[in-house]
Amino acid sequence: MFIKPRFRLVREGTTIQFMRGRFLGLLTSAVLSTASVVLFFYPGLNLGIDFSGGVVMQVRTEGPANFNQIRAALAAEHIQEQGVQRFGDPNDVLIRLGAQASEAGTQQAVEHVRAALEKSVPGTRILRTDAVGASVSAELFRNGLLALGISLLMILVYIWFRFEWQFAVGAVVTLILDITKAIGFLALMRIEFDLVMVAAILTVLGYSTNDKVVVYDRVRENLRKYKTMPLRALIDLSINETLNRTLGTSMTVFLASLPLALFGGESISGFAWVMLFGIVVGTSSSIFIAAPILLLLGEHRLRRDATPAPTAKAKATPPS
Repeated sequence: MFIKPRFRLVREGTTIQFMRGRFLGLLTSAVLSTASVVLFFYPGLNLGIDFSGGVVMQVRTEGPANFNQIRAALAAEHIQEQGVQRFGDPNDVLIRLGAQASEAGTQQAVEHVRAALEKSVPGTRILRTDAVGASVSAELFRNGLLALGISLLMILVYIWFRFEWQFAVGAVVTLILDITKAIGFLALMRIEFDLVMVAAILTVLGYSTNDKVVVYDRVRENLRKYKTMPLRALIDLSINETLNRTLGTSMTVFLASLPLALFGGESISGFAWVMLFGIVVGTSSSIFIAAPILLLLGEHRLRRDATPAPTAKAKATPPS
């Protein structure tokens, strides 16, 4: 028994002509992705310790941290710090040092910082210390890029086997554009790029792929159902039919991620902000990027083997 939903984000029978704005959508995406590539090179990503190497120390002061006092204490002892920033509570501070040549050098640097803080900022405690060597960080960076590349390849293979090649090319090109925008967002917002951010991008990639498969699935069903409908009108119809589900799913994930971004603290807020950005980009790209690319690639190919429908059925075809 079919139960009609009590609430719909999109009115049933909506006939928005999305493909009218296909060129504007593609142009906007191209501009944003180009700007993201520029941001990748300048000012570049804010690489975390996983990819840049170095030492990170979490320090807790007795009262609210005085950053100028901490920096002055390190400078007085000639300690070359790469960053001093707040971490969660007002009492917690992250101190970043450059990569050390050996484990003994790392221990010596940590003790040097400890002595400097005890001398100038009494009551300060070092809660944890993380260190990553330069060779390890380079390997982690390569592995992160490899994970993204393999994910895109697997998505291409999956969609190629499930749909026609035009669907696969449209999806993968759109996902690459989504990834470039996410990287541009990381560079612009100066969010620390580490292994957690790689996981965030992979999560966005999976969500965006699912959203595109939902739209593509409906396009494929309608290709079989409406034999004589022009592809442009058929894609508009398919997007309108899945719009309520697409927006409902996106809003649910967005609202679930928003509290993590606002109240999750330094350790998880970056992940959540990338998720929020990825949800918006992934949802909009399914409509304004993936669908127009499919129209451009498949306008004279997807129906090449179709048999024209009888006139009586053609009259019953929904208006474009």
